[in-house]
Amino acid sequence: MENPPTMFCYQCQETARGKGCELQGVCGKHADTSARMDLLLYAVRGIAIINRALREKGEPDCDASHFVIDALFTTITNANFYNDSLDGFIRKAFELKNILAGTAKKRGIELPDLPQVEFFATLDEADKCESFTGVLAEPNEDIRGLKQLAIYGCKGMSAYARHAANLGYEEEDVYAIIENAMAETARPDMSVEELLSLVLQVGEGGVKVMDLLDHANTSTYGNPEVTKVDIGVRDRPGILISGHDLKDLEELLEQTKDKGVDVYTHSEMLPGHYYPFFKKYPHFAGNYGNAWWKQTTEFEKFNGVFLFTTNCIVPPRGNCPYMDRVYTTGVVGMPGTHHIPDGHPKDFSKLIEHAQKCPPPTEIEHGEITGGFAHHQVVALAPKIIDLISRGKIRKFVVMAGCDGRMPSRDYYTKFAEGLPQDCVILTAGCAKYRYIKLPLGDIEGVPRVLDAGQCNDSYSLVRIALALKDALKVPSVNDLPIVYNIAWYEQKAVIVLLALLSFGVQNIHTGPTLPAFFTPDILKVLQEKFNIGTISTVEDDIKNLINQ
Repeated sequence: MENPPTMFCYQCQETARGKGCELQGVCGKHADTSARMDLLLYAVRGIAIINRALREKGEPDCDASHFVIDALFTTITNANFYNDSLDGFIRKAFELKNILAGTAKKRGIELPDLPQVEFFATLDEADKCESFTGVLAEPNEDIRGLKQLAIYGCKGMSAYARHAANLGYEEEDVYAIIENAMAETARPDMSVEELLSLVLQVGEGGVKVMDLLDHANTSTYGNPEVTKVDIGVRDRPGILISGHDLKDLEELLEQTKDKGVDVYTHSEMLPGHYYPFFKKYPHFAGNYGNAWWKQTTEFEKFNGVFLFTTNCIVPPRGNCPYMDRVYTTGVVGMPGTHHIPDGHPKDFSKLIEHAQKCPPPTEIEHGEITGGFAHHQVVALAPKIIDLISRGKIRKFVVMAGCDGRMPSRDYYTKFAEGLPQDCVILTAGCAKYRYIKLPLGDIEGVPRVLDAGQCNDSYSLVRIALALKDALKVPSVNDLPIVYNIAWYEQKAVIVLLALLSFGVQNIHTGPTLPAFFTPDILKVLQEKFNIGTISTVEDDIKNLINQ
């Protein structure tokens, strides 16, 4: 390959020119960071190959499975920008791979040849390994796209598996599916047909892991309840917690009791307010701000301390006034921030002491957000909803779950929500909700026209709701329900949600604002033939085609 690009990454929706980032990621990721992630993923495939072989003998290594999900999670968009942290993951990966290979040898297990990659002390020369570690190592673009689709699905699965494990819930099948998929993508002889089957297996794994995490969250914190969440501020110092990990939220709230500070949620942590468990903390103040991408402006007004528990951290602009007040934990990494190591529980004392010295937040908006419509709550409302459908008061449910993003084209989702007929109800989950959840869309005889199930992983609740409606309305399949899908995507957790829906056989999903760059024309043709996947067009045409057909 002549004059190869400095890097190549097309895992998120905002990738450069809709084709791939080659100089620097739109997310802010630099080429040397991208090279480290490629090398880490290469090593993870080696670990997966060996642990799969050990699993077939009934002896999988639990530490290896945990490392695989953390390594995949840390390479998700907007999770880790810190090269030192990634170097640590890479060192551990090759050490672990060698230990596992030794174990396999002792057990008499024959392994395929596993190429060795020299680990440079600083990884400054990691690009020398690009010929067999990077995305472009696979020359066939269709095979490459399907392999990456499986890998990105595994990244999303890994995020959810880590959240569940933090609450003490694990399932061997989930680890097996992830490791099998990662091992299979290392094969040079995979056919398109085999990869399509593998992708759907990953989707089935997505259903399993979201079911596991739903069980972990509800067993630990109770079933979400309809809740009104304050979006204003109080007059005490504040801590703003972002991300998705509810265990971190629990430990932070417990350690901040009677410390003179309030805790606010940000972006995907908003649904923490819906769980009964967290309502016992009087200093759990409310939600501050909007979706992840607005943090570089909104954080300047919060004045307090920030805790990032998972991905969705954005590199700050030059002369950032809040950088010294940012704390990260788990797989999150950002140069210039404070990192809180794992512990049982984690020690948030320095963060709390820092927050106590800060002024209160500056209010940027006021009012309330209503949410908590996960499957348990909506099933309780089922008789009323069925009655509204039978009387023609509700014509369509519109699933508008997924991710938000910073591109101007995202205004489409606000306009689409505003343009929906009054007899349509939006089912949502994930940070895509911030495009319309604060709009005055009203209700239908007491049922709000926006039903927020929670975080992106709570898209599983939307599936449970659809299955419950199928049984109640006695229709053959979910594709016969008055439900349409207009989903926004940004990163790899949205990918696993999509694959999970496809594994259920859901048809006619529209996604946007653009289709993934790894969907080549041939891949898209197959997905359209099998599932009738489409992309968005204009608000007017999509309402006509999806609602008024």
